[in-house]
Amino acid sequence: MESTVLKMISTNGIDPSTGYKNLTVDDVKRLINDRGIEMIRLEYVDLNGVNRGKLLPADMIDVVFEDGIAFAAAIMAICFDNSVAQVKGLSEYYDDMKVLGDPTTFTILPYLDKTALLLGDLYYHQKPMRQSPRWFLKNMIKQYNDMGYNPITASEIEFFLYNKVENGDILPYTRQTGNAYTSNIRTDPQGFLNKLTRTFKEMDFKVLYMNHEFYPGQYEYNWSHSPALRNADETSLFKGICKDIAEQNNLFATFMAKPKNADGGSGCHFHISLNDLKMGQNIFYDQNDPDGTSKVLRNFVAGILKHARALTAFLAPTVNCFKRFQPDTFAPYYIGWGNDNRTTYVRIPEERGKATRAEIRAGSAACNPYLALAGILAAGLDGITNNLEPPEIVDSDLYHDAARQTEIVPKSLYRALAELEKDEWLCRCAGEELINNFIAVKQMEVEKFTNFVTDWEWQNYSYHV
Repeated sequence: MESTVLKMISTNGIDPSTGYKNLTVDDVKRLINDRGIEMIRLEYVDLNGVNRGKLLPADMIDVVFEDGIAFAAAIMAICFDNSVAQVKGLSEYYDDMKVLGDPTTFTILPYLDKTALLLGDLYYHQKPMRQSPRWFLKNMIKQYNDMGYNPITASEIEFFLYNKVENGDILPYTRQTGNAYTSNIRTDPQGFLNKLTRTFKEMDFKVLYMNHEFYPGQYEYNWSHSPALRNADETSLFKGICKDIAEQNNLFATFMAKPKNADGGSGCHFHISLNDLKMGQNIFYDQNDPDGTSKVLRNFVAGILKHARALTAFLAPTVNCFKRFQPDTFAPYYIGWGNDNRTTYVRIPEERGKATRAEIRAGSAACNPYLALAGILAAGLDGITNNLEPPEIVDSDLYHDAARQTEIVPKSLYRALAELEKDEWLCRCAGEELINNFIAVKQMEVEKFTNFVTDWEWQNYSYHV
């Protein structure tokens, strides 16, 4: 099926550092006119990974590109329950930030009438807003580009799907266990994955394949590789659009890391390689190495492992995420790396040549893809620039090999934030403004959860004490 946008613009080339065609403002205006677009969804992502934005008449497009659209800057210090964390220099007097559209991201939404979507970049006092996750990722990509490298990434993300019932409750979309790696009508009775995938193919998203996962109503989508910015954009938009289309079909989709006690967790794994920016070769591959992996790959992995505990704050950024980190769950529990080893924090898949890559497995489906990828690139950069060497590779089941078990991932968001706060390298890469806001928002989340009386407490204590 022909893309609704990108294949119309045949005169523009692909920017290798972003993966996008070089759509200009004039191209966007022509598309709006030719396709009869009446509404524009201008969106950006906050620190929690929530897609924020405004719905605008299409005749506002000049303002979107020239002046930007104003939003209260306090949205970048907001918690999931709309509480605003107090951060010096941002939320003190609730002034405005501006969102300016990025024309290369323009795409038509096939499931909405005469509506298009445009991602924007954040500006604060006429300068790039340093609290912006997308700016953080762009900055990390630039540092790699300056070294002659182009980060290439692919994500695989899991989610749960539920049926809505009349009383407002939800029930699993499918009930039967044992359906991992299936794609039949019994595991998708309404054909939801078909509808979703057709939508993303029309939007020119680089979706590779999808399947039912281990638990009832759990699914996974895999992306083909692309430059890191495009992959982060698509992964972030995927979550919001998946929820949109679920809503249109009287379903409920969630990317919580562990939505129910009886179910497993949902992850978001990131596959990463570095290409030579000019020649395009994968520099993680070394044909002269017995294992086919380069020194740059090993340096990169060493950086990830060095910063793994702090990095987990970006990869697992909610209180709920840490319920996913358990032995024997295919989620990392101990920090290590291995060849095609799904019990480790970093896995090196068996493919070599242009497919040589590292898979970072600690990501939760609830993560903010921009912060996750930016944090991974920052950690890997330390390994490359400082010539770090990784520990011995793990060639056993790390869940049960006591001799190889060293560090474990943090056991709570509180501990992960403490690790991040003392990690000078990651804090410097992210910038003081983003780190201060992120930690303030997440510490407020931890405090609210700590003060909340749960069902477990009532069930265990109310009768006996």
